[in-house]
Amino acid sequence: MRIVTYNVNGIRSAMNKGFADWAKSSKADVICVQEIKAKEDQIDIAALEKAGYQTHWFPAEKPGYSGVGILTKIKPDSILQGSGLTEFDKEGRMIRMDAGDLSIVNWYFPSGTSGEERQVVKYRFLDQILPWAVDLAKKRKKLIIVGDYNIAHTEKDIHNAKGNKNTSGFLLPEREWLSKWFESGFHDSYRHLYPDKIEYSWWSVRFNSRASNKGWRIDYQSVTDPVLPLIKEVKILGEVVHSDHCPVQLDLKL
Repeated sequence: MRIVTYNVNGIRSAMNKGFADWAKSSKADVICVQEIKAKEDQIDIAALEKAGYQTHWFPAEKPGYSGVGILTKIKPDSILQGSGLTEFDKEGRMIRMDAGDLSIVNWYFPSGTSGEERQVVKYRFLDQILPWAVDLAKKRKKLIIVGDYNIAHTEKDIHNAKGNKNTSGFLLPEREWLSKWFESGFHDSYRHLYPDKIEYSWWSVRFNSRASNKGWRIDYQSVTDPVLPLIKEVKILGEVVHSDHCPVQLDLKL
C-alpha cells in the first residue's frame, strides 16, 4: 500500500502543471493533498478519476484558502470531513479515511508566518490537536496522520538552523511540541528508517532556494505502534515539482 502526502499549494495550479498525470504514474493507492485553495466544483475531478482515483474534499469556508482532499484507489469504509475542532474545521484542515482497521488522517497545520496573530492561532491549534490525536489513537489503533505540519523538528530538518531559530516553523516551543507529539504514541516514519538523513520537503520561493536545496522538512507521515513494523519505505520525492512542497511517499507491507 502506497500513501502519499503532498501540499499542492493550489490544486488548480498543480493540475495545470501536470499533477493528474503524475498521480497516475505515482502508483499511489492514496494521495492526501493539502492547501487545495478551491471548492469542489472548481477542481477538474474528471481528470483525477481518469487517473484512477475516487476523490473526497474538505475545502475552507474562505474562498481560495487552505482546504484538504483525499484521492484514493481503495474504496473507503468511511470518509470524515472535519475534526470537531470548530475553529479549524472552518479552515478546511482535516479529512479522514477509514479502510478496514486502518485510518488515514490528512491534516494541514496552520502556519504562523503571516504574523503574531496567526502564530497564536497555531499554538492554540497545537494545544488542541495533541489530545485529539491521542484520543483517536485509542479508538483506531492502526492510525497514520499525514500532512503539512508546518514545523521542522530538529536541526537535521532545516538548512540553516541558527539563522531560522526565530522563524515560525522552527521556534523552540513548536519543536518541543513536536517532540511531545512523537513521545505520545506517534512515530516519524521517515526518521524511523533514516535517523540521520538530510532531505527537505519544502523550499521558499525566494532566493532560488529549491535549486540550491535550502529547504525544510515539514511534511510528515506519523504512524502509531501497530503501523511501525509495516513500514517498507519512505521517500521524499524532491524531483516532483508542482508546488513549493514535494510529495512524501510511505510504502507499507500489508
